[in-house]
Amino acid sequence: MLRRSKIIFQLELICLALLIESITPAIAQGQSTFYEIETKYIFGFTEGSGIGLEGEQEFSPDSVISVGKRNGSYITSQTKLKYEFTPNQFIQFELGPIVSSHHIRNVTDLDDVNRISFGGGFIEFRYLLLDRPASPLAVTIAIEPEWHRTDETSGQYIQNFGLETRINADLEIVPKRLFFGFNLLYEPETSRDATDVWTNESTVGGSAALSYRIFPSVVLGAEVWYLRHYETIGLSQFTGDAVYVGPNIYVQLNNKMFVTAAWNAQISGREVGEPGKFDLTDFSRQRIKLKFAFEF
Repeated sequence: MLRRSKIIFQLELICLALLIESITPAIAQGQSTFYEIETKYIFGFTEGSGIGLEGEQEFSPDSVISVGKRNGSYITSQTKLKYEFTPNQFIQFELGPIVSSHHIRNVTDLDDVNRISFGGGFIEFRYLLLDRPASPLAVTIAIEPEWHRTDETSGQYIQNFGLETRINADLEIVPKRLFFGFNLLYEPETSRDATDVWTNESTVGGSAALSYRIFPSVVLGAEVWYLRHYETIGLSQFTGDAVYVGPNIYVQLNNKMFVTAAWNAQISGREVGEPGKFDLTDFSRQRIKLKFAFEF
């Protein structure tokens, strides 16, 4: 437990140092002009509708870190090395490899694992259905096929195929200052383990987020997520659910670089057949999102 707390504390210090370094030059820039902002990354784990400018390209390491199970030490991460391209004002593509890390020790029902490995790959297609100013509500649909060679939860070698589908939407409540975002999520998956047995599962959920620009280059916000897990693609065998809440920050470093960070904690949930108010089999106790991007 002491080792786990030390690792978490070190991660928090790294995140804090990154944000301080990022915010300092951003605030020093001209703060009197609130320009148009792309909403895709200003809500944390919730994604906004923005798809960038036509012809724009971007590279970014995008990491999601999961921390905490019912016992033992549990820290895993999935880092997508994203190449993003926007061929026109309605369509955006993302693709790249996934790097996985697993540090698991003395967790019930999970083998001890301590490694960093090539985790798989992904490609995402985004299509802008509605955009401002034609509509006050901007909506994008995103479809993301994924392939994993390591299980995201356990770190064991498998063959996993998923199809994450999202509706990403946002409203500009106060022009260029206050934004409300929400997502709807459905992700079916099929996996084959070392015994050549195929299993299916799926996750559905939704989120709501509110973000406010305290400076032209700095956005602060908070979000809430509700997620449900099933042992079938058809949502017929419910295993548990979770409610996550947490803050996020977005900092535009210059006109070509930005950084985002978000932290969510599971504040409520239930697991079928287990006591307690959390689902820590299908979900982690905490999750952290870190992204650094530069456009070219």
